[in-house]
Amino acid sequence: MYIFSNRLKIFSIALIVTGSLGWFYSYSVSHITLDEVKTMLASESHHGYSDSLMDEENDVHHNEYVDEYNSKNHDIKHSKNDHGHEKDHAEHVLHQIHNRPYAALYVAAFFFMMISLGVLAFYAIQYASQAGWSPVLFRIMESITYYLLPGSLIVLLIAVLGDKHIFIWMDPDVVAHDEIIQGKSAWLNKNSFIIRGLIYIAGWSLYRYFTRRFSIAQDKASDNKNFKRNFQISAGFLVFFIYTESMMSWDWIMSVDPHWFSTLFGWYVFASMAVSGITVIALITIYLKSKNLLNFVNDSHLHDLAKFMFGFSVFWAYLWFSQFMLIWYANIPEEVTYFVTRIEMYPIPFFTMFSLNFIFPFLVLMNSDYKRVPIFIVMAGIVILIGHYMDVYMMIMPATVVDRYGFGIAEISSILIFLGLFLLFVFYSLSKHELLAKGNPMIKESENFHY
Repeated sequence: MYIFSNRLKIFSIALIVTGSLGWFYSYSVSHITLDEVKTMLASESHHGYSDSLMDEENDVHHNEYVDEYNSKNHDIKHSKNDHGHEKDHAEHVLHQIHNRPYAALYVAAFFFMMISLGVLAFYAIQYASQAGWSPVLFRIMESITYYLLPGSLIVLLIAVLGDKHIFIWMDPDVVAHDEIIQGKSAWLNKNSFIIRGLIYIAGWSLYRYFTRRFSIAQDKASDNKNFKRNFQISAGFLVFFIYTESMMSWDWIMSVDPHWFSTLFGWYVFASMAVSGITVIALITIYLKSKNLLNFVNDSHLHDLAKFMFGFSVFWAYLWFSQFMLIWYANIPEEVTYFVTRIEMYPIPFFTMFSLNFIFPFLVLMNSDYKRVPIFIVMAGIVILIGHYMDVYMMIMPATVVDRYGFGIAEISSILIFLGLFLLFVFYSLSKHELLAKGNPMIKESENFHY
């Protein structure tokens, strides 16, 4: 049985405290005045920061959300003279700088939440398909999903409190002057956003509660009733999940760009959360094996986890390219602006993200023998997690901070906060019960799984 060590508890709490201090510092320094922004812009211009590039970048975003930017001036109209243009541009930059701490916190919160949600879906698939290889990993999956309820509630809380700093459609001034957002207001309004979010979270959490309860009860049962119940509710949950995951991705991610949409987006986000979740299962499994706690897990189990990491990385790349290629080739202005913004303003993060999420794991995990070697799985897993954090970053940041992005105190601190929370919840759950689901009727098949 796993014991949650004091060292790991202290480390997790230290991450949370350090991250919180860093985030509040980043929040305080981001709230500068308009005069300070003007001074900063003048300094950047003096030191060779291309004003023409900045103007072009902001014009792209401005053309998409022209009323958004005008609303930041409230009743001040966009002036045609140079002084008016400079003031308008400075106010845009001020708004972007103010947004960055909120956006950084939201990116990290969503990233760790989606890991837990991806594991829950993978766990349900194992039960619904009655997979024989994976029951030895069920306790690890159940522990990772323990973070889902607090993690998803935090994401929803940040979205609501972040308000117009993250979701421009939550700004009444913008909505009042934007006919496109007005046409979507039946869906994109704060009350229905909160209600839908609570429905998603309630459904996911109820399934997680009952499946964990039945799984523990099965260990002490003399029959397979609890296992059959888990099979039944898992099949039902997957139907609920595929709808709510897509709707969640529209609400919590895609609506940061309320003028843009993609019919592939729900699947794209699912691929990202699935590969991230499976990767964390593999990393925690390898960690526990290094502590001599999972002697019933062998290299064949690791091989299967690595195959899923490889397979979902390819699946993610297929969806990424399908979405990108169709939109880019059609070249419809309302659609292509999404990728134009990211390629022109974020060229290094954009293409680095693709390399980390597809090219690197493809080359490392393509070899069958490497899938059995823990060091290769760990190496590929770390790269995959970094890449998919960057994927979430690329989905949120261009719509919230435009060209005022970076990877600094706000981003690092946010990661530390939620990494600490994630470790606390996951390893606390691991310590509550035995690591082997010994009552599962397929546990012997899983223990003897070799090929």
